[in-house]
Formats: sequence, C-alpha cells, structure tokens
Amino acid sequence: MSFDSPADQEGRPSKTQRKQEVQALQELGEKIIALPDTQRARLPLSEDMLAAVEETSRIRSHEGRRRHMQYVGKVMRREDIEGIRAAFDEFEQEKLRRDHAFHRLEKWRDRLIDDDDALEPFIADHPNVDRQALRQLIRNARSERERGKPPTNARKLFKLIRDTAGM
Repeated sequence: MSFDSPADQEGRPSKTQRKQEVQALQELGEKIIALPDTQRARLPLSEDMLAAVEETSRIRSHEGRRRHMQYVGKVMRREDIEGIRAAFDEFEQEKLRRDHAFHRLEKWRDRLIDDDDALEPFIADHPNVDRQALRQLIRNARSERERGKPPTNARKLFKLIRDTAGM
C-alpha cells in the first residue's frame, strides 16, 4: 500500500472533489432530461448524449434509472459543459423576460379595471386593439369585482391584452 505525500497530491483534485464533480454532471444531465424537446434541441449535445437522454424515458425500474443516471453523468464528461450552461443561462433569461412582460400586462389589466383614465393610454400604445371588446370586458370585470364574483372577465381581459401585445 502506498500513500501519496501531500506534495504528490497538490496537482489533482481530492476524491471528494471528484465525487462532487461527477454528482454535478449527473444533476446537469437530469436537468437536460427534464427539458422539453424544443429547448433540448438548442443544446450542444453529442449523439451519445442524445441517445442516453432518449433511453431514459424507457427505463421504469428505480434501480435501473439510478444506474442509467450514473451513465448519463459519465457521458456528460465528454460534453461541452460551458456551452450547455450558457444555454441554460439563456433559458433563464428568456423566462425572466417572459415573466416581466406578463407582469407588465397584468399591471395594464389592473390599471384598466381600476382607472378610467388608463383606457386612452392603452389604446394609444396598442392602436389595433378591438376597442369595443376592450371596453365591454373592462365594464364586466368591474361589475364582477363589485359583486364579489370570480374574475372570469378579468381573465378574458388579460387574454385580450396579451393577444393585442402579441405574446
């Protein structure tokens, strides 16, 4: 049995670090498997990785899936990890932009229901909106709110605003 001196170990990672790296690659592989096909297609993945991802859906046993995920982690070692992480960052940025846009639309809906003066600025920003439908939905949403009814027309108003904004 030979023991490495501390001087021999300085250039390479410890066993714990290697296990953590393997676990991180396996977790990244699990994230890739969980992605919808449209997003997965945007990742820089090799044919081996795509085959491993496809194979995952056919595995039903818990132990078989655990072993397969270890294999996915092994395949991940040969992948462009930086490229994959950059794509995940891009997905996150897209999600944040989409969430921000939806919040803006929700604010418009709330302003239109709460404030009579909000209608003209909205129409100025979106001149191709169906004005009659917009006014009717605002009236109905206000009426629902006053009567304590479920916000059916407020949802329809949001859908009209979303469609008008092209989202």
